[in-house]
Amino acid sequence: MTIGATIGTVGGVARGVSSALAGSQTGATIGSMAGPVGTTLGAVSGAILGGLVGGAGGCVLGAQLGDQLDRHVLAHNLCSTCGHRFNLPA
Repeated sequence: MTIGATIGTVGGVARGVSSALAGSQTGATIGSMAGPVGTTLGAVSGAILGGLVGGAGGCVLGAQLGDQLDRHVLAHNLCSTCGHRFNLPA
């Protein structure tokens, strides 16, 4: 689950960076109503928010995928009585 969350976070940040470019353009457009300072602040805040949202979404998705792999594919469930490893039923 931890590995899935980590991979998901990295993927989400990568996706967030591409979204950040679009977000910074949108933020700059909206901020242009306040002048040059608004354009700069809008672009920076749009980029930061795009990266954060992408990273958080990727982390959640990766954690869910990792949990499903742990539960149903990798047989990490151990019987404390006999020591047998098994998968949970679907």
